Amino acid sequence: MEFQLKILLVSFVATIVLGIFAIPILQRMKIGQSEREDGPKSHLKKSGTPTMGGIIMAISIIGASIVAFIHYIGKEPEVGKKLIPLIMATIGFGIIGFIDDYKKVVLQNTDGLKPRHKMLGLLIISVLFVFYIEKVLGIGTSIIIPFFKTTINLPALVYIPFTIFVILATTNAINLTDGVDGLATCVTLTIVTTLTVLSIIYDVKEVIILGSIVCGTCLGFLIFNLNKAKVFMGDTGSLLLGGVVACSAIYLRMPLIILIIALVPVMETLSVIIQVVYFKKTRKRFFKMTPIHHHFELCGWRENKIVTVFSFATILLCIIGLFSVI
Repeated sequence: MEFQLKILLVSFVATIVLGIFAIPILQRMKIGQSEREDGPKSHLKKSGTPTMGGIIMAISIIGASIVAFIHYIGKEPEVGKKLIPLIMATIGFGIIGFIDDYKKVVLQNTDGLKPRHKMLGLLIISVLFVFYIEKVLGIGTSIIIPFFKTTINLPALVYIPFTIFVILATTNAINLTDGVDGLATCVTLTIVTTLTVLSIIYDVKEVIILGSIVCGTCLGFLIFNLNKAKVFMGDTGSLLLGGVVACSAIYLRMPLIILIIALVPVMETLSVIIQVVYFKKTRKRFFKMTPIHHHFELCGWRENKIVTVFSFATILLCIIGLFSVI
């Protein structure tokens, strides 16, 4: 565990140093946030705040991962081998987010990537990841059922589309959670910490490594991302973090635990679906605004309160999730 603590510290310090240098560069390049006119009025003052901060997270994760790979490849090459697809998928999702951010912010295309193009990109990476770990690494098609604490083996024809769906759903859920200063970072930090604890219990070293790196990165990024945020992660960061959560849970054979420990992002997604369906049927809004964190904003909650309540709810859910599988 000594190395994992060191790599966490390395990624923490690296993220802070990168943030100190990168944020002024983003400001000079005028890579700033454009707030929705139909969004909460309090968000309009955030216009111009540097975004695409997920680049900082991605560079930190890549750098720390290279250090970890070099450390393990000579001692435990199997761990290094299994770490590669985790990192590649994580960065792949970040690249899709980067393209979307780049089109929105740099090219001034407010729509960014078309939804079908974004989903296609996420789908391609998800398919490649799942096929690689199942066919090449031979991780298997068994999954752990929370609370029942039992394992079931799924046919490959069921396992592959199911895990692909889990990845797509999770990346989009974390993406929707990113809308209040520090919210996605705090919630994801708690979720990844839980997955890292589970990987320690089950001795899945590649997830311990990735979890340690991402926890350090999130802690460093929070210094710049908490209210009042000096930088936003953008889709670059939120899709990257969603990939970490989904891929780590799949490596642990616990995709179903996401429904417990990531219930806050799940509810963010469900709130959007409910709003759309309800509006189509009644021409009225079920929530004041979605995702649901905006509903609470319009109910008078300050951003810090939303982050605190959602984070504590995630901590409680993660404790329940831990006890459901150990």
